[in-house]
Amino acid sequence: MSAAPVRLDIDGVAVEVPAGASVAAAVALAAPHFRRSRSGQPRAPLCGMGVCFECRVRIDGVEHQRSCLIPAREGMRVACDD
Repeated sequence: MSAAPVRLDIDGVAVEVPAGASVAAAVALAAPHFRRSRSGQPRAPLCGMGVCFECRVRIDGVEHQRSCLIPAREGMRVACDD
């Protein structure tokens, strides 16, 4: 029997992902990018293992969280930086 899907909010968009999915997977479903560089270029994960820091988001008010390393939890509020 599989676990129930997890529901979270990404920039005001309700997203549902399988239990065990990363926040990065949820963001990829809902947002066009994770953040913007200082020059305005859209950024997204490069490494998928927390080394590149390109997937940083704000989770429940805590900034600079590496979304590829954090499992999605029910009710999380995620904000992508512009």
